[in-house]
Amino acid sequence: MSIKSLQVLLAAAVCTKAGKAIVSRQFVEMTRTRVEGLLAAFPKLMNTGKQHTFVETESVRYVYQPLEKLYVVLITTKNSNILEDLETLRLFSRVIPEYCRVLEESEISEHCFDLIFAFDEIVALGYRENVNLAQIRTFTEMDSHEEKVFRAVRETQEREAKAEMKRKAKELQRARQDAERAGKKSPGFGGFGSSGMSSVISATIITDTIEPEKPKVASAPVRSSGSSKALKLGVKGKEVDNFVDKLKSEGENIITSSAGRKASEASKVLQPPVNLESVHLRVEEKISLTCGRDGGLQNMEVLGMITLKVADEKNGRISILINNNDKKGAQLQTHPHVDKKLFNTESLICLKNQEKSFPLNSDLGVLKWRLQSTDESLIPLTINCWPSESGSGCDVNIEYELQDEGLELNDVVITIPLPSGVGAPVVGDLDGQYNHDSRKNILEWSLPVIDEKNKSGSLEFSMDGNPNDFFPIHVSFVSKRNFCDIQVAKVTYVEEGSPVKFSSETSFVVDKYEIL
Repeated sequence: MSIKSLQVLLAAAVCTKAGKAIVSRQFVEMTRTRVEGLLAAFPKLMNTGKQHTFVETESVRYVYQPLEKLYVVLITTKNSNILEDLETLRLFSRVIPEYCRVLEESEISEHCFDLIFAFDEIVALGYRENVNLAQIRTFTEMDSHEEKVFRAVRETQEREAKAEMKRKAKELQRARQDAERAGKKSPGFGGFGSSGMSSVISATIITDTIEPEKPKVASAPVRSSGSSKALKLGVKGKEVDNFVDKLKSEGENIITSSAGRKASEASKVLQPPVNLESVHLRVEEKISLTCGRDGGLQNMEVLGMITLKVADEKNGRISILINNNDKKGAQLQTHPHVDKKLFNTESLICLKNQEKSFPLNSDLGVLKWRLQSTDESLIPLTINCWPSESGSGCDVNIEYELQDEGLELNDVVITIPLPSGVGAPVVGDLDGQYNHDSRKNILEWSLPVIDEKNKSGSLEFSMDGNPNDFFPIHVSFVSKRNFCDIQVAKVTYVEEGSPVKFSSETSFVVDKYEIL
């Protein structure tokens, strides 16, 4: 007897209980009409009330398994080994939940190509390959180390090219400025008059004495304008940028490189207010927190800063009144050029030399604070995870509770790692929404708002694994209320004492928040 007559598996399909094919993969040459005819005849062959996993006709054998309202069906020759067929069927039934969150016709149709690629990894030319679920996932992802290295090198080259372009531009600008200084008058000061000149000089002096939060990079000595490799790299980087811009203009969705960025920065950053005044203040805080799974705060650090930006020269000589309602023990520190005694006595931020102005159009950190503690009562959001082993795997219960009721946390995402190769979790009771990412082996629990009206909630799910598989848990959120309750009360002119119209924004974000 020839090898072809002993062919094990003819086709694998997912169909409805009426025999309608949703997705089918043939491993031998078969027409569509033939496959649809075999699947249409399949429901009529099953005897109701009998516990069987296969049925036979004169020519083929159907090995099947129910999946809620659907069937996974393997069509084999009658000479195939039924035990091997059942083992293959079990692997097929475990693959499908890896790509489909719900076992419904629409979900199967949406991920049909993913399923076909996975089916091809299980069976080749009618015979089962020696693979498991984890290997199938790896093969279908087509993860290539060489490709990662290539992309990393290319991104590094592009970054270096852009940096070289900026450096060259600054050199040329410096050369132009030197040429202008060699002349009688710099065109940049034209039209200001004597008063305008004095104010510009004053602003220049204070800019040199007070370093902004983002210091300017010192320009390198001017070099000849001849061609060089660095200049060619810059041109190449510019071509890449132009190509990306062209793709964006044609409606393509371009994802920019995120190399070197921390995972916590994936949190959505609060947008600044639309109407920015000429005096704008930002109150920003970042929290880094590490807790143990059995309780206990290992470390918590909150770093805060008030940043000032003055856009109008007439508002350069101002004082800022700070409303400090912090009761958690934050340590405050002013900028070296701010009058520290005045701040300690009257909570006013003002320059030591009140004849000078704050720098224009620069973000200047005028006040910063730091809070470090291991006091569990200061944890803004507690996370308790209770994984318990059962006969069929692990039952996991996760609870959150907002301890600081004065906070309002937005876009909260609690990320739980999952064991690989065991399928999707079975989610029970749930507050909010969840998303299972089978590629990254994580379960993301999302809550739009956590505040005093919605201060606690829970999530329950079950899946194979042991308790250590569900740690560490990571949390991210944003808030428009800061943690240490330090705010800007008002802004006034130094001389007149009259109020100055200003705008402000407050943000409290996560740098690191994990339960180990």
